[in-house]
Amino acid sequence: MTIEQEEEVRPKEPGRRHRFRERLRRNPLLNTAWRAGVFTAGSAVLIGGLIMMVTPGPGLVGIVVGLAILATEFAWAQRALHRAKDAADRAKEKAFDPRQRRRNLILGTVTTLLVAAGVVAYLAIYGLTLPWKIEDPAFWT
Repeated sequence: MTIEQEEEVRPKEPGRRHRFRERLRRNPLLNTAWRAGVFTAGSAVLIGGLIMMVTPGPGLVGIVVGLAILATEFAWAQRALHRAKDAADRAKEKAFDPRQRRRNLILGTVTTLLVAAGVVAYLAIYGLTLPWKIEDPAFWT
C-alpha cells in the first residue's frame, strides 16, 4: 500500500461545518434556535416559490431551494424534496419524448402566428396608438 492509497483509506476529518453543527446539537437551546432559523429561512423561500408559481418568477426553483434548505434539518422535507426530484425527472423524460416535443413545437408555432396576426390587425386598425388612448373604438361599435 502506497502513501497515496493510505491517505485515501483514512477517514476524513469532519469539516468545520460539521463540527459547528455538532456543537450546536449538544446544546438544546442552540439546537432549537438553529432549527427555528432553518425553518424560517426555508419556509420563506418555499412560500416565495409558491407565490412565484402564479406571478412572474422562477417558482419551481424557489420551491426546490426552499425544500433543500428545510431538508438540511427535517426528514419530512427530505422526503418531499426526493418526491419533487422524482417528479422533475419524470417531467424531463416526458419533455424529451419526440411526440411531445413535436406537439409542443406545433402549439408554440400556432400560438405565435395567432399573436402576430392579432398585433398586425391592431396596427392596421389603430396604428401606433396605445389601447388606453383610443378615443373612438370604431371597431367595437
